Amino acid sequence: MVNYEVTLSTGDLAFASTFNNVFIRGVKKKEGKKHRILFTSNTLISCPVSIGKLVLIELDKQPLPLFPEDSWFPAKVEVKSPEGDTYNFPIYRWITDSKVHRFQEGTALRVFEDKHHLGRYSRQQELGQREKDYRWHVYAEGIPHCMKSTDPLSLPCEIRFSFTKTTEFLYTAATGLTELQLKGLADCKKNWTNIDDINRVFCSKRTDISDYVQEHWKEDAFFGYQYLNGLNPMLIRRCSALPDNFPVTDDMVFRHGQGSLRNEMEKGNIFLCDYKLLDGVKANTINGKKQYLMAPLVLFHKTPDDKLMPIAIQLKQTPADDNPIFFPTDSEYDWLMAKIFVRSADFSEHQLNVHLLRTHLLAEVFAVSLLRNVPMVHPLYKLLIPHTRYTLQINYLARSLLISETGVFKQFAASGGEGLITILKRSLSSMTYSSLCIPEDIAERGLEAVPNFYYRDDGLKLWDIIQRFVQGVLSFYYKNDAEVQEDSELQKWISDIFEHGFLSQACTGIPQSFTTVVELVKFVTMVIFTCSGQHSAVNTGQYDYDGWMPNTPISLQLPPPTTKGKTSKAMMLQTFPDVNTTVHGMATVWLLSKQSSDFVPLGQYPEDHFSEEIPCKLIKDFQAKLEGLSVVIKARNKSLEVPYTYMDPTALENSVAI
Repeated sequence: MVNYEVTLSTGDLAFASTFNNVFIRGVKKKEGKKHRILFTSNTLISCPVSIGKLVLIELDKQPLPLFPEDSWFPAKVEVKSPEGDTYNFPIYRWITDSKVHRFQEGTALRVFEDKHHLGRYSRQQELGQREKDYRWHVYAEGIPHCMKSTDPLSLPCEIRFSFTKTTEFLYTAATGLTELQLKGLADCKKNWTNIDDINRVFCSKRTDISDYVQEHWKEDAFFGYQYLNGLNPMLIRRCSALPDNFPVTDDMVFRHGQGSLRNEMEKGNIFLCDYKLLDGVKANTINGKKQYLMAPLVLFHKTPDDKLMPIAIQLKQTPADDNPIFFPTDSEYDWLMAKIFVRSADFSEHQLNVHLLRTHLLAEVFAVSLLRNVPMVHPLYKLLIPHTRYTLQINYLARSLLISETGVFKQFAASGGEGLITILKRSLSSMTYSSLCIPEDIAERGLEAVPNFYYRDDGLKLWDIIQRFVQGVLSFYYKNDAEVQEDSELQKWISDIFEHGFLSQACTGIPQSFTTVVELVKFVTMVIFTCSGQHSAVNTGQYDYDGWMPNTPISLQLPPPTTKGKTSKAMMLQTFPDVNTTVHGMATVWLLSKQSSDFVPLGQYPEDHFSEEIPCKLIKDFQAKLEGLSVVIKARNKSLEVPYTYMDPTALENSVAI
């Protein structure tokens, strides 16, 4: 008789254990008579002779008499053979029924390598079930498709929030609204009459940066700083020629002939933010009042002391007598109001394009295509599954609680009416593959030499670390370009992304198939960077920068000034959103900035999907390089008045999970 030592691990989750009987069966290469073994702790399975190489295991659980069937989350099974070989079977899924479930041995295999009929049958069976569980759905025409679901409980168990995540998310949401209601603010449809009264909102939830924002929000230098290191570092670009619809002259911005735009452009010192994406978007109606959403153009000048200073603002795209260009030399409130309208426009541009579309919706497409087309045993699945954690549920909640007809964004944001889908459609139509890859994006926007640009500095280093890790892992499995081309599961993954994520728009530059290892490495690097670093950069600081409403108003309810010299502090307060609009916006950004206690930082893998020596070593190297980057970032931040932490690997999550 020979013995097989079997070790089964249950996941480290609340309620992951089972009181049912668990049965296990090993399946060898040539399927013959099999024995179903009742599993008890570490089990020794005795056989008359060695059964050879294990291809599959089968698991099932059966309720005890008088006991109900429960749910169970097995993590993995390890089998040690009498020959000294160790077989690993990653599972990491909820088993909620009494059916027999098959799991392949964990050595990563592409479809063309899976020569055994049992392996091929197992992956076909797995993907057949996944296609039923993960179905595409058109939420709105012209935007990326999403996963079809009716409520959180309709989502497969494996992708739902953990008990911890669910509890904390609901608690944070409930306590925020309760605090507002107790203060009588959530239903107050009045104007703010004193800017200091805004302090009453969430005064207990301030952060060091939100305090800094409150103190410095009126300053031009801080206004410019936010376009490099605030929530939306994606719009600003070097300006080598003024747009025809922005007729700024030297005399307007350089007093007494002390400079020229042409000379400063040639030196690389002039920058532009153009919100043309918002042009003509119909603004919302809130509390029965028409709201206002502008499509500004903003010109910046990098000064000799390396500050990025706004020097001209035009609030509408078409030049006209009633569309003046504002300058820092205008009256205090003319200039401040112009900046407020710009910051309010940035709220919509950031939330809908930079945040929702370019991280959340794309991450969902990457995840659904992975889960539909790539089996657990595939190296791509093993590499990317940690970067899908909680994404499908958080996006379901975003659609139901934020952008639905009764959602917070629809009710309280200037762009939350019919303009919401308009902006998303325009954003997708103008998106390019290169803009999702930070090295190319920074170069295309001409920002390589801008000083004090920490999003760029940290992001490029993070991209490089991810790219080297992905290169190492994928090169281990794909030895040449032909193997990439032959992998039908890999090709179906990218094909679905092109069709359902980018709506088959070739102008985006998104690949429709992979022909080389280099192409594959770049795309997978982009996916991981988008789901981790990029999402953190545009999400984590929401309360820091939007928590003080005057810095980034969710909406504005008076039109912009059409002539100069008529604005005042009273007009500014009347232009700000009503009290209830303000507080619902602030409550939402507080919720979306709140990290849960079961947060998993980039590079940490609680689930052991890889079992081969080289990929496991590459993971350790990846973790060490991320730790090194974190040390560098923390050291730099000690000397900064406003630390930039959003790309610190210890502070950013593996996936789009909030």
